[in-house]
Amino acid sequence: MATITPFRQPSRPGRRAPEVPGASYIDYSLVFTLIFLIGFGLIMIYSTSSYVASMSGKGSAFYMIKQFNAVLLGTVLMVVFAIVPYHFWERFAFVGYAVSAVMILLVLTPLGKNIIGATRWIYIGGISIQPAEVAKMALILFMSYMCCRIGKAIVTPKGFFLLLAIPLPIFLLLWRVTKNLSSGLIVYGIAVLIMFVASPDYKRYILMALAAAAVAILVVSIIVNVPESSALSYRGRRVLAWLDPGAYASSIGFQTLQALYAIGSGGMFGKGLGQSMQKMGFIPEPQNDMIFSIICEELGLFGAVAVILLFLLLIWRCMIIANNASDMFGALLVTGVIGHIAIQVILNIAVCTNTIPNTGVSLPFISYGGTSVMLLMAEMGVVFSVSRGIKLKELS
Repeated sequence: MATITPFRQPSRPGRRAPEVPGASYIDYSLVFTLIFLIGFGLIMIYSTSSYVASMSGKGSAFYMIKQFNAVLLGTVLMVVFAIVPYHFWERFAFVGYAVSAVMILLVLTPLGKNIIGATRWIYIGGISIQPAEVAKMALILFMSYMCCRIGKAIVTPKGFFLLLAIPLPIFLLLWRVTKNLSSGLIVYGIAVLIMFVASPDYKRYILMALAAAAVAILVVSIIVNVPESSALSYRGRRVLAWLDPGAYASSIGFQTLQALYAIGSGGMFGKGLGQSMQKMGFIPEPQNDMIFSIICEELGLFGAVAVILLFLLLIWRCMIIANNASDMFGALLVTGVIGHIAIQVILNIAVCTNTIPNTGVSLPFISYGGTSVMLLMAEMGVVFSVSRGIKLKELS
């Protein structure tokens, strides 16, 4: 009978665990869950985008083919990252962080590309890249590395605030340069989760969560009590549209209302794959951030719950790998990937159901986006690399 036996290095975090004889651990349930999510994403991208693509003269499979090409490149990246020992990337931790910051700044140059009114992409060699996605992966590596370097000093005020300051430059660049506050918040969420797992002291993180909730409530209260005649920012109007989407049905609340119509009309088992009405010009770019609402319309509550369960299964299997990783560095890398996926799934579904104000967050592995799916698959390659460090020991 084979079981997973973790071999942790009890000394300085981040140090390589000793080589132990035994078969490498391969989580086949994680592999098949990932394959199914990516395959399902391609099917839903075709279903949601075929009408829009046909109407624009690009061919019904245009977006699906582009995503499929990105998946092929992502598969290559995933295999490379799975084969290369994850400690190899430690030496590139700071370089990756710096490169991601430079890439964000490049959107201000002629390399910057405006898509649907937002300049958040750069064109390099004819390839469109979203620097925010690069920054998420780079931050996972750098935060994991720094947490291991600091070690027990993470419980001191100096160590805590030093780590808390690491994602601040990336957050500010994403917010002010690309006007992408949601990605900036995701970056900070990933960083705090890695710190939370690396730290034995949880009290300050509970206080941080309570403080963040209090600030959010205060901001919403201020926006609600500002006279309508006052000039509110775009994000302020989004909050008002979140509270009463019907009052902004012809403007900023339009997309949210259409998403809710799609979810409500799907019922228990949906209208059938490809039978959505809201994707036919009612929801702008349905293959992107609002794809979950089309899933609900076509596959119903049953399909929506099935997708959520698949994400829970993927996160659970990643947690098992993190818990059995051979050292702290590997565990924190997997924790960062878990945070990246979990935060985006929660935010995307919350936006589609109007649980939080509308903000642009893609659904991992399913929403259209070449950079996103390629780098998510690369991150999963890191997870598989960490799992290869777990050895199976035969019990007599």
